[in-house]
Amino acid sequence: MRLFFAIFLPFVAFFTIDRPLAGLICLVLQLTILGWIPAALWAVYSVSQYETDKKIEKSHRRSKK
Repeated sequence: MRLFFAIFLPFVAFFTIDRPLAGLICLVLQLTILGWIPAALWAVYSVSQYETDKKIEKSHRRSKK
């Protein structure tokens, strides 16, 4: 679902990963037609990094038990 938002509504994707300031910056970038593509790419990259970080965090929690 986050990937869908990252492509079609990039600024919303940042709010779902707890990065509201980046979401506002992305919204400003998105307001221009030419800025939409970089905003979408930035959002897709950020969402993938967020998911990777969550997997690493989960792995560390398992190894500590």
